[in-house]
Amino acid sequence: MPNVVIHNLEVRFQVDGDDGAVFTRLFNKHIQAWSWLYERECARAGHTAAERRIGDREEHQ
Repeated sequence: MPNVVIHNLEVRFQVDGDDGAVFTRLFNKHIQAWSWLYERECARAGHTAAERRIGDREEHQ
């Protein structure tokens, strides 16, 4: 998975109520979803690498 670097990010929105609380709630919701998907992809890549190593061992025996 490629790395992404954000040097400058500006977000503007209007909401009823406390802007900071709404932003925090939405940010947390979406960053958790991204994190879950990222961890799942990393685990899948790890399992794939492990399966490849198993196949390599069998070929060398």
